[in-house]
Amino acid sequence: MSAEADTIAAPSSGTMQQQPLITVRDLVKYFPIRKGVFSQQVGQVHAVDGVSFTVMPASTYALVGESGCGKTTTGRTMLRLIEPTSGSVLFDGQDVFSLHGQALRTARRDMQIIFQDPYSSLNPRMSVRDIIAEGLRVHNIGSRTEQDDRVAELLKTVGLAGEYAFRYPHEFSGGQRQRIGIARALALAPKFIVCDEAVSALDVSIQAQVINLLQELQQTRNIAYLFISHDLSVVRHISHRVGVMYLGQLVEEADTDALFENPLHPYTKALLSAIPQIDSDSGGIKKRQALTGDVPRADRPPAGCRFHPRCPVACDKCRSGIIPVCTPESGRRVQCVLYA
Repeated sequence: MSAEADTIAAPSSGTMQQQPLITVRDLVKYFPIRKGVFSQQVGQVHAVDGVSFTVMPASTYALVGESGCGKTTTGRTMLRLIEPTSGSVLFDGQDVFSLHGQALRTARRDMQIIFQDPYSSLNPRMSVRDIIAEGLRVHNIGSRTEQDDRVAELLKTVGLAGEYAFRYPHEFSGGQRQRIGIARALALAPKFIVCDEAVSALDVSIQAQVINLLQELQQTRNIAYLFISHDLSVVRHISHRVGVMYLGQLVEEADTDALFENPLHPYTKALLSAIPQIDSDSGGIKKRQALTGDVPRADRPPAGCRFHPRCPVACDKCRSGIIPVCTPESGRRVQCVLYA
């Protein structure tokens, strides 16, 4: 598969291993709100509130939802770039949140991240060679010559010339910078990469090239991705399984085809209706299912279902109590009283 192709290839439908690479259990992250001269805590933002899911080896798990729903916080907390409030993340059976010192540093070799902004995520004062080789230096991997060879190999892998190693980030386009970011993430041969809106800042044609590159790397290196995005068209092409987040909670989870062909949660239905589609009967664009009202404040989430203030089918049960997580179909979960 060519990384320079302008079309997006569908993910492989090969059989996945049964043992999860990553298991997220009841992940919670609250950010304190402080005010006054003494910075007293007066509240907390419920950024991630009880999220659970698994990521299989060499697969892509996508997190989707509106801006501010907690997707990025989930990914960064999994890597302990942000410390969790509670919950656990098991990586190859090992609790990431219980690791410290050298044990945590060793585990981080297998977990990397590709950031959203290819302009701010690269140090403008470091050459491409130093950016990519930084992880190798931190972990004392190889001699200087071996590190240079590794950088040249990685640049070739992501579709860039080896002589680019001596240039600086300002000399590259956005797509080239993101390829450098991918090369940096690959330097330590990780098993898992968080792709945090990795293509949202790129032109559409460049997005296709980068997505094809990510898929090729997954197939050749058996890398698992957590793909964070708000672009549902991209998610449908690259992911094997999708989790839909709303206001810090996972409201629906299913295999990609099942979710896009038959969404269950009212919020998922509204999200998918935002994808432009041609009505085969009239020849025009299908009407979108618009949501009314604003997203509730994350420091004051509503009782019951957090989506009920905007839900077109909300009932009294939705407005109070704990909303059950139901499994109406095998391999599918939805948090909604309609399926209890």
